[in-house]
Order: sequence, then structure tokens, then C-alpha cells
Amino acid sequence: MNGAGHRPTRVAASHEEEGFMKAQLRRRLEAATRVRDFLRAHNTDGVGEGLGLAKLEELLQRAEVLATQQRAGVAAARFATQQRRGVRRALQKKVLLYLRVVGEVAAKQNQQLAGQFRLPPRDASTYELLTMGRTLLERATPQKELLVKLGMAEGVLDELRMTLDEFEQTLEAGRAGRREHVGASADLEEVFSQIAEQVKLLDGVVKYRFGDNAELMGAWASARNVLGPFKSKGDGEGGAKAPKAA
Repeated sequence: MNGAGHRPTRVAASHEEEGFMKAQLRRRLEAATRVRDFLRAHNTDGVGEGLGLAKLEELLQRAEVLATQQRAGVAAARFATQQRRGVRRALQKKVLLYLRVVGEVAAKQNQQLAGQFRLPPRDASTYELLTMGRTLLERATPQKELLVKLGMAEGVLDELRMTLDEFEQTLEAGRAGRREHVGASADLEEVFSQIAEQVKLLDGVVKYRFGDNAELMGAWASARNVLGPFKSKGDGEGGAKAPKAA
């Protein structure tokens, strides 16, 4: 009861965290794009020319590719999960249930088959369901002739085998999607760290070139400051902390 009761909360928390990450990623990409656009607009005056703008554009392109890869990984994992739910229902409520009924009839003819075709519990884990499904298939295959004589459809065991294979494929697809998502996320953090380094470099260039132009400096501050709390590679974790409120 407790485990089942907490599932919706965990799912909701997961979706909330995912939405926060998407929004944060979008803001960081938009901010880096604003910085690039500002520098492009004033590149004719020599700002950033040969001093990091090309590198910033390269990093931004890489970030956009990784963001697309990250989204694709999330979508693939989510689609695999949806597919697995459908296959799980087919296993539990159709194929395995049918096999259990036939097995109970067969046990009346052969006492050795009694209890050999029990269903996995409804709340069985993915691994348990897959393992028990394979076990039932292994037990039923040698008894196929008897089971068919007792009324089992000829293709049921083949259907069970294919359904179990499909179930396993959804697991692998989900793992692949998560690997793609996690890998892209890690690479994105590295790219954003490098973007922060480039922005620091270009900040000095802009201040040197336009330090006396309040309007342009205001526009630059607006573009740069929304980048948020980036940490460069050299930044430590033990920075100064704000004093606690009394």
C-alpha cells in the first residue's frame, strides 16, 4: 500500500523536475544566443573579432545539438515506458491469464502440472514479470501437445514468446534513451562551462571597447547577466556563502 501510494508522488516530482530542467536549459540557451547576437551586431566595430566570438558561436551550435539529443533521449525513454505499459497489460491480462486457465485444466489430467502455471503478482516488478514469464514459457513448451489437446490455441506459446521479447525490447529502448539523455546532459554542462569562460573573456573586450557608452553597456549587461550562475572550470565549490538571516 505504501509503495503504491507513493508512486504518483514520485512521478509528479519527476515531471516537475524535468520541467524545471527544460526551462533552465531554454533560458541558458536563449541567454547565450543574446550574447552572441549582441557581439554579432557590433562585430563591425571590432568587438570580439578574433577574441572569442567564433569560439562562442561554435560552442552555442554544439549546445543546440546536445539539447536536441537530450530531448530525443527523454522522448525515447518516455515512449518506451508507454509501450512497456501496454505490453505488460497484454502479458498479465491476456496471454499469461489464458495460459494459467489452460494449465489448471491440464493439472487435473496430470497432477505433476499442479501449481506450474501460476501468474506473477499484479504488482510484480519489471524484472520479476519478465523472469516469471520466461519460466512459464519454459514449463509450458514441453507440455504443448497436452495443452493443445485440452483446448489451448496452437499459437499461444508463440504469442507469449513474442510478447516477452517485445517487453524486453522496450526495456532496452528505455535504457538507451536514458543513456542518450544522461550523456547529452553531462556534455551540455561542460559546454555551458566553456560558454561561461568565453563570455568572461568577451566581457572584458566589450567593457574596453564600449565602457563609455552607457546605452550599449546596459544592453550588454542585460544580455550577459541573464546567463545565470554558471561556474567555470576554475571556480571552486566552496565560495563565500551569504550570511544567514538573524
